[in-house]
Amino acid sequence: MFLFRQQAAATDGVSNDSSSILAVRFKTTEKTVYKQALAEYIASSYAEPPEAYRDDLRVLDELREAATASFDANSNVLKRNIRYFGQLSFILSKFPADVNIPFVWHNAFVPDVNASCQDLYFERAAVLFNIGAIYSQLGSREGQSDNDSLNRAFSYFQQAAGVFGHLQQKIVGECRTQLTTDMSAYMLTMLENLMLCQAQECVWHRSVLSQMKDENIARIATCVADLYESTVQSASHGSLANTVPQGWIEHLKVKHLYFRAEAQMRKSMDCLATSQYGEEVARLQAAQEYCSQISELVANDQRWSKQLRAAVLEMVKAQSELVNSNCSRAEHDNDVIYLEPVPAATSLPNISPYKLAQSKAPEVILNPGKFLGSEDLGPPLFKGLVPFVIHQAASLYEDRKEQLVNKDLVSAIDELTADCESVLNSLNLPHALEAIQKPIGLPPSILVGADEIRSEGGFIGIKRLLEAAIASNAKATEQLDAAESALNEEAREDQRVRQSVRDERRSSRVESSELTNKFRAEIAKYRDVVQRARESDATIKGQVDTWAKFFALLGSPRDEIERQVPSTTANPITDPHHSQIVGRLQQYMDEISLMKRERIKSVEKLKRIAGEDDITPALNEEMQRLAAQSATPILQFELHQFEDLFAQQLDKYMTWRKYIEEEKEAQAELLDSVREANQAFLVARSNHPLLQQREKALSNLETAIKRYREASFNLHDGARFYTSLEAELLKLKNGCADFAMARHLDALELMGVSQGETPVDLAETPEQTNATSQPSAPPNLVWDPTMPLKYRTP
Repeated sequence: MFLFRQQAAATDGVSNDSSSILAVRFKTTEKTVYKQALAEYIASSYAEPPEAYRDDLRVLDELREAATASFDANSNVLKRNIRYFGQLSFILSKFPADVNIPFVWHNAFVPDVNASCQDLYFERAAVLFNIGAIYSQLGSREGQSDNDSLNRAFSYFQQAAGVFGHLQQKIVGECRTQLTTDMSAYMLTMLENLMLCQAQECVWHRSVLSQMKDENIARIATCVADLYESTVQSASHGSLANTVPQGWIEHLKVKHLYFRAEAQMRKSMDCLATSQYGEEVARLQAAQEYCSQISELVANDQRWSKQLRAAVLEMVKAQSELVNSNCSRAEHDNDVIYLEPVPAATSLPNISPYKLAQSKAPEVILNPGKFLGSEDLGPPLFKGLVPFVIHQAASLYEDRKEQLVNKDLVSAIDELTADCESVLNSLNLPHALEAIQKPIGLPPSILVGADEIRSEGGFIGIKRLLEAAIASNAKATEQLDAAESALNEEAREDQRVRQSVRDERRSSRVESSELTNKFRAEIAKYRDVVQRARESDATIKGQVDTWAKFFALLGSPRDEIERQVPSTTANPITDPHHSQIVGRLQQYMDEISLMKRERIKSVEKLKRIAGEDDITPALNEEMQRLAAQSATPILQFELHQFEDLFAQQLDKYMTWRKYIEEEKEAQAELLDSVREANQAFLVARSNHPLLQQREKALSNLETAIKRYREASFNLHDGARFYTSLEAELLKLKNGCADFAMARHLDALELMGVSQGETPVDLAETPEQTNATSQPSAPPNLVWDPTMPLKYRTP
């Protein structure tokens, strides 16, 4: 660990009894490096050689080490943390926040608690927290006896307040992990208020040293009291009970009362100067009341006197003595000399607060981009890398292009082709033509399909796959039954134990139903899965049974298939008019084949154009144009800024929509011609029964090949499913069995039976046990989780 927690308490100013000011502790961290993870990301995501950024990677690691290596709050440590914060802000525009770098930061006030995640925003927030802590510690180290020290402290506390406010309002919300409570909105609000309290307190010290008018000092003190009151309220939030350091709440409450008293005392001095003697007495009595409240808090609870710092106790004591002295003098003078009525405290005019303290985060924190390249932050690291948002924009464009090209254009072309196939299948084409043109033998598509079926074992092969699926389903059901049986037996045993044990031991045993809900829910879920798989298997079985004779035939040798298909060689068609009709239909079919081939080429061309379509150069040009309009090198690009460019780039694909419409019209016209020619073809061959039989046979074989492929694919997919399911069900069954055995052993212990003794069968009466007691054979030592859980000794 870089920031050793043992040093924290000694250097954060919290334990400094000589100071009445609180300071914020540092967050501590674990060692981590950027070099390897960022180099890998540059190589994989930016396609650039990481060696080109070797110096940047080294400098970034050195910046983190320098920023987190010391607890000493001084200007050098502050500069190192600010430089690291600024560079982090810049590289967040170059890399994704969740790049593979683990960051661990401990709670500043509860060091044993930490948050760990891979989030650059989290790292930046933790560093900014420490910058606020440094400002608070620098302010707490300044003296309170001269104006120069007070001015510096005033500035430090205002900057600390600004840093914590900026952290709470802008930075923490970007973190993508559960943060420790020191960086919760409530804690950061409390810290901002505390820093404002102490900045305003510096104004009060300075006003006293400068001997300002008592009326103005009273107004400044009133503002200090108001700020402390707000801080007490925010520090008292329930979520901060274990986070706010010990003694802080007491410190804040005492400071609040102290400055209420101070305001009244200073106002009483103003009343004395303006001869308002009655109001002077009332003001001093009000101040006395506030001092009394502090005394009561400290006197009634020793914890207060132990936790309050000596400097605070001395302030309170001195104030109390002065207020009491002034009050005694004022009361005496008024009673003896002035005789003015003393108004009630509730009727006194309020003292209007005069606030000078403001939250003022340094400009380098609010706008670090303006300081990149300056001495404050140094030259920007990874300046040559394209901002990460450009990669996001390129990825978004690729997604939209993918949607347009594949989901819209290619799918529309494929749908056209599918519609064409559907029309041809309804007309039994080209099988009807093949039956005439090839009067004997088999078409190539059937020969290929038959060879494929034979290679997979034919009907016997598909039947074995089906039987294996049915057997796997039955085995899955058995595993579920075994798991449920173990739970049911455990539930029965649990009921017997509850009937037999009547003392407090019974109430300490959790009911079976409370422990098995998760198991039973899993069993019900898997039963539903198995049932749906069984229904799917039944559907496949019905399909296999329907086409069984065709599957068997297609698994036969080629000559056997050819023998079963009718041939028209014995009765050929010789009519010249019929040949002309066939020729015209074949011409249209050839045109359709040509159309399909051209479409395949068009789709390949479209995909080639899409593959070569790289928007990155255009994005870089757009980025440079936007950068020229920006006043800071930290470019806060948003994806919506590239929408016009996306539309312009995608416009080139709009011509393909026109192509699809033209194809749709051409296909509709060609299919109309096919239907007309096919109608004439049907009339011409209506008197040729062998031809019709051959067409039907070939069509059935084509369909059978498709059904076989479907069944084979589904059964192979089912085999993979059952293999995975078997492993899951085995794990579930073993889990139920282990649970049941553990509960059984717990029952034996509850009954006072050791594992070496014969357990009491709670289902039998003692008379039944004695009557049926017989010597028994040694038990089977192999435990079966599906059987009742009873253990006996040999």
